[in-house]
Amino acid sequence: MFPVLCDLDGVVWLANRPIDGSVDAIARLRAAGHRVLFVTNNSSAEVAVQEAALAAIGVPAEGDVLTSAQAAALLVAPGERAIACAGAGVVEALRRQGAIVLDAGDPAAGDGADAVVVGWHRTFDYERLTRATTALLRGARLVGTNDDATYPTPDGPIPGGGSILAAVATASGVAPTIAGKPYEPMAALVRRTVGDDAARRAVMVGDRPSTDGRFARLLGCRYAHVQSGVTPAGAVVEPTPDIEVTDLAAVADVLLAAEG
Repeated sequence: MFPVLCDLDGVVWLANRPIDGSVDAIARLRAAGHRVLFVTNNSSAEVAVQEAALAAIGVPAEGDVLTSAQAAALLVAPGERAIACAGAGVVEALRRQGAIVLDAGDPAAGDGADAVVVGWHRTFDYERLTRATTALLRGARLVGTNDDATYPTPDGPIPGGGSILAAVATASGVAPTIAGKPYEPMAALVRRTVGDDAARRAVMVGDRPSTDGRFARLLGCRYAHVQSGVTPAGAVVEPTPDIEVTDLAAVADVLLAAEG
């Protein structure tokens, strides 16, 4: 059996509203013996909150959620001072890593910071941009949880973590190291969780080829592309997916039919 790595937003749900057939698809894959992991660039919520949100739609997920916040925390050493220009998920991940977390909303946050970690959050404003920029101009390094420009919702895309990161990078002139899909820190997190061989045998299910497809290629695994998120039907998908279908339910149909 091989792991199935599912993106969340645009694959399992849109703004925590389940996409038709996704909950049943996960149950069917698990019943067939596949471990289903949720590999998301959404860094804003704490892991337990994301697990609870999945449980609320009928998907047990304890220990099966991997986030770009966790991947970003791998880039900060224990004891380092990190400004969290991000949501609660990044704060949680940094503290678990042993970092000293500074809030970008604190006027004193820019003093002596080793890193600025940027992720999607709704409280981003000019003052937070200024404090993050000040710390970077004083020598801190810039870590982005992800560079997705948009975030899918039932009402259409809204600005994503990559848009916030672009503002900080532009203001400071500092190039970020990006942790989430499709970059190596997230790949390292997956490999640490399932093992190198299982990561290569996995299927990555995603709706954004520039993120999920490239991530599958980095892992050396198959990519199943779905049209339920940010990429509409008929759009050119690059890299070319191994499976291209409407939604997660159809992915499960293809995978389970191949097993007889």
